[in-house]
Amino acid sequence: MCSSDLKALEAMGAEFTIRRDVIEARAERLNGASIALEFPSVGATENILTAAVHAKGVTVIDNAAREPEISDLCDFLVGMGANVSGIGTSTLTIEGVEPGSLRPTTHATVPDRIQAATYLAAVGVCQGELTLLGARADHMEMLLQRFHRMGLSVTELPDHAGLEVRSSARLKSTDVATLPYPGVATDYKPLIVAMLSVADGVGIVTENLYPGRFRYVEELQRLGADIRADGHHAVVRGVPRLSGAPVRAHDIRAGAALVVAGLAADGVTTVAGVDHVDRGYDNLVGRLRSLGADIERLG
Repeated sequence: MCSSDLKALEAMGAEFTIRRDVIEARAERLNGASIALEFPSVGATENILTAAVHAKGVTVIDNAAREPEISDLCDFLVGMGANVSGIGTSTLTIEGVEPGSLRPTTHATVPDRIQAATYLAAVGVCQGELTLLGARADHMEMLLQRFHRMGLSVTELPDHAGLEVRSSARLKSTDVATLPYPGVATDYKPLIVAMLSVADGVGIVTENLYPGRFRYVEELQRLGADIRADGHHAVVRGVPRLSGAPVRAHDIRAGAALVVAGLAADGVTTVAGVDHVDRGYDNLVGRLRSLGADIERLG
């Protein structure tokens, strides 16, 4: 939970006591409030949204995150009896309902667009063809535009049934900048950097959301990637092939990017810290093996 979450919940009547790494919260009942987020944070929007469902009165969230996962959460809550309007926009209005009034519902969550991007990236570095069932092009339009520039052919199946992706030649470099949704998400960035590592040319990646999130660059460099990171920017000069080496995943997306890079490397790549990857992927190894990847889990 970040400071924007705490400030918003305090505005709704919650009280917090922070002791080292422990946060204690108390509130008899929250009250509706007008909350303007400094940044359209997904986590803050989700926390405020769910808290507002049982708050007394009306809560308005301005500059709310607009990711598909936010709309999906809103639809889920509405299905349970919550009153939420402005779904899909940057202003959400929640009229609180009485505690205990929500009802059970059946809901299918939206497909994981970061997982989808991971498999698209794998096809990009290895070439070949893949049908990705359930993936939604309308949830990743800006990313697919960048992938198209890099040489990936992505076709949407009818009725949002999935995506067909083809890659038959070495990727081409392009410049990419992260932005709040519907821009290119920062979670895509490690995958893009891994793809640029073996692309033809030079690409510049700019991080506009979270400065300093290039920790995985050192690991890609161990594989032979030619990357220079400085502050918000990374300059990636593509090489024809990477070389296998032991590397370590420091977080979910970095771990997935290292796996993708390992697919494009000669020799054996061993990725430590895969417990991070497990937090964001179900059966990544098995699915890649089903596509012909020579990959196994150790331990």
